[in-house]
Amino acid sequence: MDMIVTPTARLQGEIQALSSKNYTTRYLLVAALAEGTSTIRFPAHSEDSDALRRCIRDLGAVVEEDDEKIVIQGFGKRPFPVKELNVGNAGAVLRFLMAVAALLPEVTFVNAYPQSLGKRPHDDLIAALQSMGVEVEHQNGRLPITIRGGRPRGGKIQVSGSVSSQYLSALLFLAPLLDEDSEIEVLNDLKSKVVVGQTLEVLAQAGIVVEASADLMRYRVPGRQQYKAQTYTVQGDYPGSAAILAAAAVTESDVTVHRLLENSKQGERAVVDVLRSMGAPLTHENGVVRVKGNGKLIAGEFDGDEFTDGVLAMVAAAVFAEGTSRFYNVENLRYKECDRITDFLAELRKAGANVEEKRDEIIVHGRPEGVEGGALIDAHFDHRVIMALTVVGLRSKQPIRIRDAHHVAKSYPNYFDHLKALGAQVEWVK
Repeated sequence: MDMIVTPTARLQGEIQALSSKNYTTRYLLVAALAEGTSTIRFPAHSEDSDALRRCIRDLGAVVEEDDEKIVIQGFGKRPFPVKELNVGNAGAVLRFLMAVAALLPEVTFVNAYPQSLGKRPHDDLIAALQSMGVEVEHQNGRLPITIRGGRPRGGKIQVSGSVSSQYLSALLFLAPLLDEDSEIEVLNDLKSKVVVGQTLEVLAQAGIVVEASADLMRYRVPGRQQYKAQTYTVQGDYPGSAAILAAAAVTESDVTVHRLLENSKQGERAVVDVLRSMGAPLTHENGVVRVKGNGKLIAGEFDGDEFTDGVLAMVAAAVFAEGTSRFYNVENLRYKECDRITDFLAELRKAGANVEEKRDEIIVHGRPEGVEGGALIDAHFDHRVIMALTVVGLRSKQPIRIRDAHHVAKSYPNYFDHLKALGAQVEWVK
């Protein structure tokens, strides 16, 4: 399905932020790894979280849910042996479950999205698992991937963090279940450190002890631990809300988004500060962000590694800012559902934006008068690209058509419903 986004002068209204995808997937995983019954309140419903639900069921967890909660009877450190797992297009789910699969004799992760997840590399996690005595069969680091484990070893483990922090998180979920204590050392750089903070927070809530160095580059994880069955409450999602807030900032607006905690460990919480520094009139109090936009923004320079999944939405806002904006330290955007630098900027140019790229930077020469639009845009099967391009369409002079916009469901199935409720002119077409 394609989405036609028609220029919209004003947005107004209130919405509840969707629940956090990152926290939902982590809570689902630790609940499955516990022996006992856990409850997850207000879980996110997205293609990613649905993929993890499906896979933990396949691995032996009993999952029951209603409109407000999921109840999970976990399998502990004894997942049910299965031949295949299909994680869809969910990279984090794949990487987390590659570690869990090390507890099994043999399982193959199929390649359901050869043009998206199938292109993404997983070499660094594969190397770490191999060092732990796990045999991994792969296609140059890519899917399909077969894990032959059963008795992974702890001890000294090294993993590179220069491509993704998800490899480290995967090992942190596995290590407490091993017979030996583990010392995990992160090699090179560590991308998206704030997301590792979310993993550590969830592990602590699940009763797991992990000693982390201040710079998050070294960890000591005692073995023979057990995940405790708990009740978890999922907080509102900043990465998805980033696009809503950006849309409010580039238009005449009075938009309120609830359930965005000020003290959240989500790195994308920084998008509130980014928009504020760009001159967007907003307040953030008691978990409520209110934007009273006037469409006038000023350029700035931002370290994108602090809010990885909010960068594209902020770039979309910067398209209409006065001056030149620079988003640096963002090379890891190249290793997502698509190359979120080259691919995304190519689509922005179709809409009339003046943007340029470096290996690890996005540079935006703002056009406060707006952009031409009137283009057919390729979403590259990427939910973050879809949301950000919608922001641009709201301020274009002519409508834009976003191909395959239904892939927004990967993280935010009701994104366009929320925009429409705020007054945006958006329409599905086949």
